[in-house]
Amino acid sequence: MNAARYRDKILHPIMARPSTGNIAGPKSFSGKFRHIDTSRNYTVEGQIFYDEENQRIREFEMQEVGSDKMVYDKLKLYKLNQEYIVDLKTRKCNVTVPRREWRPYGVPPFAKYEGSGTLGGVGIANEQLTISIFSGTFDEDKFFVTVTEPNCFVTQMALFFKSSGFEEREFFDVVSGITDPQVFTPPQECL
Repeated sequence: MNAARYRDKILHPIMARPSTGNIAGPKSFSGKFRHIDTSRNYTVEGQIFYDEENQRIREFEMQEVGSDKMVYDKLKLYKLNQEYIVDLKTRKCNVTVPRREWRPYGVPPFAKYEGSGTLGGVGIANEQLTISIFSGTFDEDKFFVTVTEPNCFVTQMALFFKSSGFEEREFFDVVSGITDPQVFTPPQECL
């Protein structure tokens, strides 16, 4: 079978099939993340706690620039339009408004299915993960999101902000729910 016929008969139907099951992932989760922000030219890693229902995110960010290591505690309370940022080295707190408006992590109901694939060793038991990719637009900002199947844990969310460029988050070691019930309490340094 030549390459074009293989692509058209085998690959195209796989990529064109609609996602199976529910595309609503967990409404709250805890895990680790990597954040790539090309508009500000940096990448950070850290721990995240996400609560979609109450529009809250807590992040502990670790960033290295040369030999300088920075660690921040960020609590974003979108319904209150507040963000607490604590430099954990100096213990200085800054209370401000969130840099961006609320955007849920996961697949919005209006997202378009783009395709699916497998990460890891195909055909090896417990060594692969099926993912589905969706895209869409929030107002004027385009996005794509990658989620696991069948449970729809978000693994990657990328936004193309018309006003300020590209921003991407990767999520890993994620568990459903909030592992620390006190995590959304404002930092002591800010009270």
